[in-house]
Formats: sequence, C-alpha cells, structure tokens
Amino acid sequence: MKISSKTIQLFLYSLALLLSLAKTDPPPLQDFCIADTASPSSFYNNGVPCLNPNSAVSSHFVTSALAKPGKTSGNIFGFNATLTNTKNLPGVNTMGLTMARIDIAANGIVPPHTHPRASEVTICLKGALLVGFVDTLGRLFTQQLRPGDSFVFPKGLIHFLYNMDSSKPALALSGLSSQNPGLQMTSMATFASKPPIPDEVLKKAFQITRQDVSIIRKNLGG
Repeated sequence: MKISSKTIQLFLYSLALLLSLAKTDPPPLQDFCIADTASPSSFYNNGVPCLNPNSAVSSHFVTSALAKPGKTSGNIFGFNATLTNTKNLPGVNTMGLTMARIDIAANGIVPPHTHPRASEVTICLKGALLVGFVDTLGRLFTQQLRPGDSFVFPKGLIHFLYNMDSSKPALALSGLSSQNPGLQMTSMATFASKPPIPDEVLKKAFQITRQDVSIIRKNLGG
C-alpha cells in the first residue's frame, strides 16, 4: 500500500508535536510555586499545591538537607541517597529539578538503576568512583571519576556508581532534571517485586535455575 504524502506530513507533524510536548516536567506559569505541604489536599494533582505567593519567604528557597552524611549501613549495597524535595525545600516545587547527595561506603555501590523521568549529572566530591551507563544498543559507557570530575547519565538508561576504594567512603552530588525523577533498581524490580515475577520467566530470561532464583531473591530480601 502506497502511503500518501499528506499522511506522511500528518505523521511528521504529530511526531514533532509529541516531541515538543514530551518534556520532563511542565514549565512553571509563575515565578515560583512554594509547595503547600501543611494543608491536606482533597484531590490528587501532578505536583504539590502552591502557597499564596505573598506568603513566600527566603527560608522557602534554602535547605540544609544535603549537609549531613547519610547512613550507608542501612542497605546491603552500602550507599545512601539524600534528596531535596518539596518538604525540605518547598521552593523547588514546579522548578523541574532535584538535587541528591550520594554517600557510598568503601567498596559500596549504587547498583544498576534507572530514573524514568530524568537525566542526571553527577560530580564526584570525594573519593574514587567508577560510573557508567548502558545504552539501548547494549554499549557500556564508563569512566573513573576523581574529585571535581562530572559525568552525565541520559534519561531512562540503566546506570551505576561504584566506590573503588576499599578503605575510604566516597561522596557525590547529583542534579536530576525532574522534580520527581523516579527510581527503579534493576535487581530489586526483577527479583524482589510484589507479587514476584514467576520463576519460569526469570529462569528463561537469565538462563538460571529455580535454585538460583531463590538464592537471589533471598539475598535481595524478596
């Protein structure tokens, strides 16, 4: 069947419109929208309701949430991520960004994961980090970072951070291009979902035995 030029033009127009609208977060309609976290909301909306702009004060735009080291012993991977949000930084509401302090214990790792709604740029502040991501063609892009080095993780791609030092912790700071970037740990989503993915699916997908599935699930707390 021959496709008419009009149909092609309509498709290209629709594609261009979709791409122009497919931004991570919608742009704000005013200078700022201080998150109203005190008043209970009776409806669900894509974001947090705003305070009256006349009630804005300087403290709405500052936070010390990233000043303190996070507890890296709270999980099996040896890392902690402290994020800005509308509770500890109300002025960030509708700005389309998130900051994250990432503390990684010696030989700790932020395991392969994705942020479905954000790109990420990370700067190493302390220690020695091995970082990387895998693109949709299966290619690994990796780099060793020293203090002052930065690395970009494209939106939605699987990436990781690993502290190469076996004796000292590492520290990184990340900026993400969404107020709610989302997080999905690849291993946890696969082997520790609720309810669990059927064993037969995992056996075939990873070419492992049912015993292997059980061991991995137990190790991950699934």
